Amino acid sequence: MAFTPSAVRAAAEWAPATLLIVATLTILAPGALLSAVTPMVTKLRLIKLAQTGTIVGQLSGVGTMGAIAGTVLTGFVFVSRMPVSVILIGLGSILVLGGIVVESRMRRRNTLSAIVITLATVGAGLAGYLAPGGCDVETKYHCARVIADPERDSGRTLTLDGARHSYIDLQDPALLQFIYVRAFASVVDASFPSKKALEAYHLGGGGLTFPRYLAATRPGSHNVVSEIDGGVVRIDRDELGSASEAGIEVRVEDGRLGLAGLDDGSRDLIVGDAFGGVSVPWHLTTVESLTDIRRVLKKDGVYVANLIDYGELAFARAEVSTLTKVFDYVIVAAEAGDVGVDTAATPDGGNLVVLASDRPVDPGALQRVLNTRKTGWTITAGDDLRKWIGDARVLTDDYAPVDQLLDPYRRQSGE
Repeated sequence: MAFTPSAVRAAAEWAPATLLIVATLTILAPGALLSAVTPMVTKLRLIKLAQTGTIVGQLSGVGTMGAIAGTVLTGFVFVSRMPVSVILIGLGSILVLGGIVVESRMRRRNTLSAIVITLATVGAGLAGYLAPGGCDVETKYHCARVIADPERDSGRTLTLDGARHSYIDLQDPALLQFIYVRAFASVVDASFPSKKALEAYHLGGGGLTFPRYLAATRPGSHNVVSEIDGGVVRIDRDELGSASEAGIEVRVEDGRLGLAGLDDGSRDLIVGDAFGGVSVPWHLTTVESLTDIRRVLKKDGVYVANLIDYGELAFARAEVSTLTKVFDYVIVAAEAGDVGVDTAATPDGGNLVVLASDRPVDPGALQRVLNTRKTGWTITAGDDLRKWIGDARVLTDDYAPVDQLLDPYRRQSGE
């Protein structure tokens, strides 16, 4: 996934106040109304003071059973079978319809107004769901869209939750638009002989840009991809032409589980591209998961991953610190100034690409390839990298506070 400083800066300008208003309208107001149901029903049913315990106990039991049923059905049935927006609109409709039934039995004269409110509520929800500019497809995990490139007939951009995730040229899989993907390619070129076929494993698929690139530029390569979102895989197949790509095997599964099923020493290359700007699967960041990556790599294998962070880069530092506990050699490539001894020189942040291996990769060769691919990035390794890492914590399965470490907005908002 590619994030640009300007996009994050723009989001930072409107995000705090807007999010507060939206949260108030969409969470606090409905929550307050729903929390009033139990005391109101209790008051309506409580005729004699002696019945207090019985009435409250019955309502508590019914409420508990409903909460359990709602949690189980939503978590294990509804979410796996329908979009979240459908679940929310359906729940809202049921609540309003239930209110109509109660209202009609108690105050028949207000039934018409209740029906009007219901239709308006359901209509507004459907309008928001179907409005142009929303999702082409709402998967289990994302609001996904495929946008045609107006400057290139065969170009397509896959966006997930409004962020550009992948750029694919349907006619030329060797075209790499995002800088961090060009950095991936630079790592491969600096680490392996030209045209060598690779056994590669990809944590995260998205639009399959890099698996397609490897298949096209290194014939005979075998790419296994673990992508947790089956909806994204269907988009790859139906709209981005991945079904015709030779040498790519896509599995709908969690990356940690997919990794566990691979044989020891079976991969030349493992590519980590499952991290978003504000959403990081923490279980792929820890010492334990990286140790499993090292197990699957051949002795001269290479792990390359895309990290996204801003501000003090606390998450990026922690992840690189964790990598140094598992691998003998670690190099970070980033926009000039993002990684350095002087943290005050850190500019806007964004994508960083980290290389880890148990065999040395020539930093000079990697820098030359980065320059050739016009990334504008520089590398940091050795003592400079250790100084940049500083006292950053090591992430483990027992403690990986990724959400607290990530800083997607603060630097851009001037705080």
